[in-house]
Amino acid sequence: MRRFRAPGRVNLIGEHTDYNDGLVLPVAIDLETCVAVEPRADRTIELDSENFPRRVFSLDDSEDRAQGDWSDYARGVAVTLERSGYRLRGAHLKISSDLPIGSGLSSSAALEVAVAMALLAMAEISIRAASVARLCQRAENEFVGMNCGIMDQFACCCARAGHALLLDCRSLEYRLVAMPESARIVICDTKVRHQLTSGEYNRRRAECEQGVRAIGKVDASIRSLRDAKLELLEPAGLSEVILRRCRHVITEIARVADAIAALEAGDLERFGQLMRDSHRSLRDDYQVSCAELDRMVEIAEALPGVYGSRMTGAGFGGCTVSLVATEFVEEFARAMVERYAAATGIAPAMWVCRASAGASEMPL
Repeated sequence: MRRFRAPGRVNLIGEHTDYNDGLVLPVAIDLETCVAVEPRADRTIELDSENFPRRVFSLDDSEDRAQGDWSDYARGVAVTLERSGYRLRGAHLKISSDLPIGSGLSSSAALEVAVAMALLAMAEISIRAASVARLCQRAENEFVGMNCGIMDQFACCCARAGHALLLDCRSLEYRLVAMPESARIVICDTKVRHQLTSGEYNRRRAECEQGVRAIGKVDASIRSLRDAKLELLEPAGLSEVILRRCRHVITEIARVADAIAALEAGDLERFGQLMRDSHRSLRDDYQVSCAELDRMVEIAEALPGVYGSRMTGAGFGGCTVSLVATEFVEEFARAMVERYAAATGIAPAMWVCRASAGASEMPL
């Protein structure tokens, strides 16, 4: 038996920019999905999960399609690897995870990456981490039907402990940026799951593409919102909704660049202000926040030791991420639980995280 792990991730800043060829700044977190794998003599894949019903499928099923089931993420990885020319062998996978599902911390990407590493290992195939990320993204796009960008899978594969990962989603070039020991990453789960995320996510992506087509008529060099400037929005004759979507993406990409400069200069006050600006843009222009997320951010911003706070992930519920001075973390946690519960009647979940390493094989 061999064992593999892949972490979840939280995005510090750069939301909804990855599918617009933009910049993102995620960190891997110390919550993860683990896969224990043993080979089979045939071409059958067995999936046993601590949290979901057992599933079995054959690698020889050339007509395999998504089932609308938890196993689609693992099944999609196997199908995508096979269709990409990687001949797999049957395997029995035992899956466990402490990542909360549907919270915006990339539980799906962690599952995809851990399964990919396990299946490749059983087939004695070695490929680069960045290639694993691209294959897993393709599985989610083409098999599962979620039109996600590359950020989640890339962070799961390529992160390093103690560092954030600045990723250029166009070139896939990245560099590591040290996180300060004087602050902690605190993730707070609203426990709210508005059932809009998948459809609204795909709608936002389509709205961005509509904006690019209109801006491209003004400036033919524009290939994505990564290339666009704010001054091009008015001449493009965009509707109010499309203008807002484009404005968020353009300003958010700029915020990531500014945030890197602040982080490397040790200016956490500036970094926190950019987080706050990001949340307001996501709330007002991209319109992917919700009342519970907004309330949680408001509570965080009023507490001592908080540099900045924002929603993270696709939106419409899920989590916020806050950067909190280390000596204030315990006070922050107590106050957030009390005030959020008083405001909403919901007891939030909370994790104080360190920037963790990307996916790896685990010792037995």
